[in-house]
Amino acid sequence: DRTRFTMEPSLYQAVIDTFVRLYNKGLIYRGVRMVNWDPQGKTALSDEEVIYKDVQAKLYHIQYPLVDCSGSVTIATTRPETIMADAAICVNPVDERYVHLHGKKVRIPLIDREISIIPDEYVTLDFGTGCLKVTPAHDLNDYELGLKHKLPVIDILNDDGTLNEKAVLFVGVDRFEARKRIVKQLTEEGYLTKTDEYKSTVGTSERTGAVIEPKLSLQWFMKMEEMAKPALDNVMNDNIQLHPAKFKNTYRSWMENVRDWCISRQLWWGQQIPAFYLEDGTLIVAKDKKEALRIARDKYQLYALVEDDLTQDPDVLDTWFSSWLWPISVFDGIENPDNEEINYYYPTNDLVTGPDILFFWVARMIMAGYEWRDELPFKNVYLTGIVRDKQGRKMSKSLGNSPDPLELIERFGADGVRSGLLFSAPAGNDLLFDDKLCEQGRNFSNKIWNAFRLLRGLEVVPGTSLPEHVLATQWFESKLNQTIIDVQDHFSKFRISDALLSIYNLVWDDFCGKYLEIIKPAYQSPIQADTLNAALGLFDSLMRLMHPYMPFITEEIWQVIDERAAGESICKAEFPLAGPVNVGLVAQFDVVFEVVTKVREIRNSKQLSPKLALPLCIKAENKAAYAPVEAILVKLANLESITFVADAVADAQTFVVKADQFFVPLANDEDPAVVKAESEKELAYLQGFKKSVEAKLANEKFVANAKADLVERERQKLADAETKIQSLQELLARLG
Repeated sequence: DRTRFTMEPSLYQAVIDTFVRLYNKGLIYRGVRMVNWDPQGKTALSDEEVIYKDVQAKLYHIQYPLVDCSGSVTIATTRPETIMADAAICVNPVDERYVHLHGKKVRIPLIDREISIIPDEYVTLDFGTGCLKVTPAHDLNDYELGLKHKLPVIDILNDDGTLNEKAVLFVGVDRFEARKRIVKQLTEEGYLTKTDEYKSTVGTSERTGAVIEPKLSLQWFMKMEEMAKPALDNVMNDNIQLHPAKFKNTYRSWMENVRDWCISRQLWWGQQIPAFYLEDGTLIVAKDKKEALRIARDKYQLYALVEDDLTQDPDVLDTWFSSWLWPISVFDGIENPDNEEINYYYPTNDLVTGPDILFFWVARMIMAGYEWRDELPFKNVYLTGIVRDKQGRKMSKSLGNSPDPLELIERFGADGVRSGLLFSAPAGNDLLFDDKLCEQGRNFSNKIWNAFRLLRGLEVVPGTSLPEHVLATQWFESKLNQTIIDVQDHFSKFRISDALLSIYNLVWDDFCGKYLEIIKPAYQSPIQADTLNAALGLFDSLMRLMHPYMPFITEEIWQVIDERAAGESICKAEFPLAGPVNVGLVAQFDVVFEVVTKVREIRNSKQLSPKLALPLCIKAENKAAYAPVEAILVKLANLESITFVADAVADAQTFVVKADQFFVPLANDEDPAVVKAESEKELAYLQGFKKSVEAKLANEKFVANAKADLVERERQKLADAETKIQSLQELLARLG
């Protein structure tokens, strides 16, 4: 049965029940209306299935001779092949050029059929020639104009886009070929006066790409105005939230101007419409033929009627007519509205989908939710971006611009492809695909795997951790906890890519670039068991934090970090929970890493070997603050010694971190003028930075509304800038 092979019987019945319910409520009707017709698919389409494209077209100026032989009028059209379907020529009633022609008749070129010149305000004065050919059968606006003036409707196109007998000319010829031929004939017979280049917009079928024809057709429609109201109201009042919120205006614009939905299709697959006809054309809508027969006997007293006397409508329903029931029908909530599953799972929390089906699917699911259960189907709609090629085109088979996902996985790994795309996929923004994105994801996977190999390959000896290793572990725990807080905040705001970026920075920079460098033993030296166990414990947390983005590598590593019971999986493990953040320790390590960076910059600028140990002198008010991290500074910056001084060190490379001054004594080859210029440049930057922070703190609205910790951080930034400025001013004073 062609009506059933596409879905389970329960879902099929839900679709049928929905059709019957809405028909009985007067929300579904059958009638002749102008529809979007796909000549290639030979089916009607809804407005949402039409993709509009800008094209370069031609505007043809054609003369229509007046019947009284007093002259002619010229119309401008992009579709000369439809002149045989013209029903009138329309002009604006106030257009002085044509006032004397109201009510007169013209002959259609080539076929000599007479039509009238009618006045109507619909015609704009400044477009084309001011004369409009009215073709009710092949243009929606012309159709409305034809109804208003009671004009005949002459449909000259077959369902496949060829011209039929009513066209008189070029019968059986495709519409676009007919355009070429009629332009040639109009030119030869002197009716075509000129041709202009013209930028136009044409509708195309989303499915076949064929240019859409407006066509009068007998179809099934669903009234949308009543259905749309709760779906609009509950998005506008944020009962249902769209993420990002910029789509609310798009949604409102569509829902406030919604048209009746053409739900019938002339296809050979799908759910056949549950409408049955008697021999005299009487229509009965019922769940099946047996029910239709019962209605016919009861309503029309046709007791001798049998099922074979009923003919089912051959059309099928638009595929979205089943899809819009998904939140309910997947739990059998239409056939069995109070079952345990639907009561538990409906409504759900979040829907993830693309913005291109916001109206095809999302809006209609919301409508169905309020129609069937008087309740929203979900609370949040996360709209992803669309992956496009480098030219901004949507991926499609016809364009051949879609990469082979299996080939990408072979090159970059499944996790590399997945995370690489997510790095550059903020909600609602399209992503221009590039292999380099997947390459970045692969490099991240390799970084994680190599970090784990490093830890597992170390020789382990019994013993407690060194004090600097304990401190580094405490620091990274605070960084991990702060990242977990940030990630949860991003998740709550549907900033999925931002959450991944936070995790990426934590793993790549903080764990691999800093923490492992601190605890890693010297070449061929062992690591203390306590230090390794602490590092593996942190690695376990990182794997659970990263698992939603990189499910395969995290599962693989997690399984061997520790012994797991049969059936255990990281996807069922608890997502990391944030613990306390030692803000002071994090700030202390920030100083350490800034000092290390500055020393490395000096080493690079002087082209010194990384193996050359350098001396470091520190002029600091609080020398004790450096004692716990001294060993870390020595290791990461490759220092031969750290000395605390009371005065500036002459002939040394100098830099400032926070309020402290640092000196790296080298051979006296530094130009004081260069040092002065660099210091003045940094001083100017800090003074500008200080001014911006002061302005922010002077803003009463910011101080009153911002979180307390954010205000405190801004105050700390101001204090740090002031101390750095003071140190630089002292340095510049010494330099003269």
